[in-house]
Amino acid sequence: MSSDIPPFDSLRMPVYGTGGMVAASQPLAVAAGLETLRSGGNAADAAVATAAALAVTEPCSTGIGGDCFALFYDAASSEVTALNGSGRAPTRLTRERARADGLAGEIPWSSAHAVTVPGACAGWSDLIARHGRLSLERVLAPAIALAEEGFPVAPYTARQWDLGLKIQLSRQPGGLELSIDGRAPRAGERFRNPGLARTLRLVAEGGSRAFYEGEPAAAIARAVQEAGGVLAEEDLAAHTSSWDVPLSTTYRDLRVWECPPNGQGVATLLALNLLEGFDLASLDPLGAERWHLLIEAMRLAFADCRRWVADPRVASVPVRELVSKAYAAERRKGLDPRRANPAARAGQPGAFSDTVQFSVVDHAGNGCSFVNSNYWIFGTGIVPAGFGFPLQNRGSGFSLEPGHPNELAPRKRPYHTIMPGILTRESDGGLHGPFGVMGGYMQPQGHLLVVSALADDRSDPQRALDRPRFCIRSGTADGTVSIEPGLPRAAFAELEARGHVLERSAPGFARIQFGKGQVILRDPDGTLCGGSDPRADGCAMALL
Repeated sequence: MSSDIPPFDSLRMPVYGTGGMVAASQPLAVAAGLETLRSGGNAADAAVATAAALAVTEPCSTGIGGDCFALFYDAASSEVTALNGSGRAPTRLTRERARADGLAGEIPWSSAHAVTVPGACAGWSDLIARHGRLSLERVLAPAIALAEEGFPVAPYTARQWDLGLKIQLSRQPGGLELSIDGRAPRAGERFRNPGLARTLRLVAEGGSRAFYEGEPAAAIARAVQEAGGVLAEEDLAAHTSSWDVPLSTTYRDLRVWECPPNGQGVATLLALNLLEGFDLASLDPLGAERWHLLIEAMRLAFADCRRWVADPRVASVPVRELVSKAYAAERRKGLDPRRANPAARAGQPGAFSDTVQFSVVDHAGNGCSFVNSNYWIFGTGIVPAGFGFPLQNRGSGFSLEPGHPNELAPRKRPYHTIMPGILTRESDGGLHGPFGVMGGYMQPQGHLLVVSALADDRSDPQRALDRPRFCIRSGTADGTVSIEPGLPRAAFAELEARGHVLERSAPGFARIQFGKGQVILRDPDGTLCGGSDPRADGCAMALL
């Protein structure tokens, strides 16, 4: 990787290797992925092994009770495929039912109506079936061992666990199953999860159907219904993943790939298209002029994203038009290089959140960017008795507004925040690398900042992840912009002078609002260079 980059203090050094690499937010999950690569697995196998290990070691953020999305680059064909492992609303959950239960505007994140069918388990199985080499039983073995034998809880995870127990788990059915005598595990304390080990063993032995049609499905439906929801065993049995055509756009000499709606990856592509008209490489990476352009591009992208992104199988979503260069040229007219525009509105195209993202590249050059999520900390906090995992609250992404593209409807997928990313080289179609930055509406913003650092400044992965970030917290065009410590005072003052409504973020644990990212880049000669976000507990590790 090139070292010809602007000076920037980095707290970690990038990791290099040639025989495969895994970058994730938990070292024990990285170890599970590397073990799978050593055992003859490829990037797909290692991704699922990492996902399952993260379900054990970081249950506040992810798990088998949540959803997943993945992008996979196949080295033999140079093709990118997109897996949508998100679940759907229950058949009996209508807008009228939600309103009859006293809900209006949106579904609360703690409501049993926020539980959609967990799509992760099917997603794991389907990724291995299409792209993997190993059996599901072999891939899940490291995670099962972690759940049965226990693991020492990492510092950031312990902090999140404590917060999630107080605001979620302690108030929901079965929540205290994920505690030690009613409290969260402390940093370095061993936590065992026999219920989750049992769940994973059922899946390892019987495949994903054992989850969706067996004991776990009955326990999930029972827990949701006891909490006032309507999710039924029939909803779980009917679940399927889908393989979608990924979206992409060019930025400088790279092609950036994202999953299509119902995910929000389109926001990053739209923002990159807008910024293509400006010479960001000539601007100070931590200067007000560049940050102003980045923020304003993101405002316009969010305005479109929140207006148009929905389940395209149910609602009309003008996807191709949104990511077209012609549409970006028109939208760019609404970007003032001098003044903030928090009143940005959606265009009209023609015709605290918790998530994990991890990246894997194997020796052959296959790459996988994978996202698994509960949404908020521990999702709804509802834990099916005896199975050791919380249920997500993705249904809170629906709108209860009549006529909205994302209006709640039975068997519909909600607006989804999670989004993996992959970069390929325009020159030869080769893999440049999988990447991602997780955390609710921070995700498209994190993708934008990382891609700009990599493409405009030729930064290495670790330096790109270490840079200070901004976060339009509400994911809307008019949202307040939170600024991470590290932006120079002069740049902060200049942004305020340009009309941005800013707030300074506290240092330390508060930095988690700016996301948790992982990046692995691959040179044409096979050399791998990886980085892992300092805002989490993780690392990047390689094989020789």
